[in-house]
Amino acid sequence: MRMALELAELGRGFVSPNPMVGAVIVKGKRVVGVGYHRRYGEEHAEVRAIRDAGDSARGATMYVTLEPHNFHGHQPPCTEAILEAGIARVVVGALDPNPKVRGGGVRRLREAGVEVVVGVLEEEVRRQNEIFFTFHERGRPFVALKLALTADGRIADRWGRSRWITSEAARERVHLMRSYHDAILVGAGTVRADDPLLTVRHVFTERQPLRVVLSRSGKLPCDARVFGGDAPTLLLSVREPECRPEGVEIIPFSGAFAEALEILRERGITSVLVEGGREVATTLLTEGPLDRIHLFIAPKFLGGDFGPLAKALPVGEALKFSVESAEVVGEDVLMELVADG
Repeated sequence: MRMALELAELGRGFVSPNPMVGAVIVKGKRVVGVGYHRRYGEEHAEVRAIRDAGDSARGATMYVTLEPHNFHGHQPPCTEAILEAGIARVVVGALDPNPKVRGGGVRRLREAGVEVVVGVLEEEVRRQNEIFFTFHERGRPFVALKLALTADGRIADRWGRSRWITSEAARERVHLMRSYHDAILVGAGTVRADDPLLTVRHVFTERQPLRVVLSRSGKLPCDARVFGGDAPTLLLSVREPECRPEGVEIIPFSGAFAEALEILRERGITSVLVEGGREVATTLLTEGPLDRIHLFIAPKFLGGDFGPLAKALPVGEALKFSVESAEVVGEDVLMELVADG
């Protein structure tokens, strides 16, 4: 199953809104076939592994990270491919979280006489596909917040400038993070202060995420870079925008982040990477929903009071997260924080 997880990881950034899935077929003590879901719309992991195994699939065991689907979508049911190949035993990492199909694949295989084991390395499978599980179990996009801080906890200098707090290596990692998400979101303040392009660069990608800008006042520069380029842009504004850039979709909204998420969910957006600014970060940190924080810490000191939170909290009410990992990226440290519970 660990091999199947490693295979599944190869699809990261290419399969959304589908999950990453890996499959390994074993006969005796020998691996006879492997496969993974390479990109959205293409063959699923199980089918690729069966083709790789050929006749050796008959009577073998398949290890697959996620429950094989039992319905006709962009691809025919994987359960039928498994049955036609004569697979005798299927070991599943986790059931599909989609309530419309959950358990259907396992049930179909068992009814056909295939031995099925469920729940092997389930937590690892769920963590790998946290976006997919959040979207289907919680009914909303997965929300990640990217923060870049100095060692003394500042996100900008006293004039509101943040370019560049982190090193070039850290900024390249952010481009990789962008490629993994369906949408990139910022507040109007970030557009005015930094004029970001918010596209994926420096790494290979087959698509550009939707760029989302939240504005209360509607005051945005008409020539902002986020309104140009090849990537699509959605502007959610409380007040009528002062300008309506060509090609930019504009939707009025109340200003509530939950409403913005619902608008994105209705469009099939499964994940959002929030890159600022301070007002949006404060909303996420104090009100949520927030699933993960990518926290870059640069070995620099700026002083002042421009921290990521616009409001002060007593120590007893401090916001708590769990540290999943920490690594050095270029000159900086990247901490992965996950929400408790």
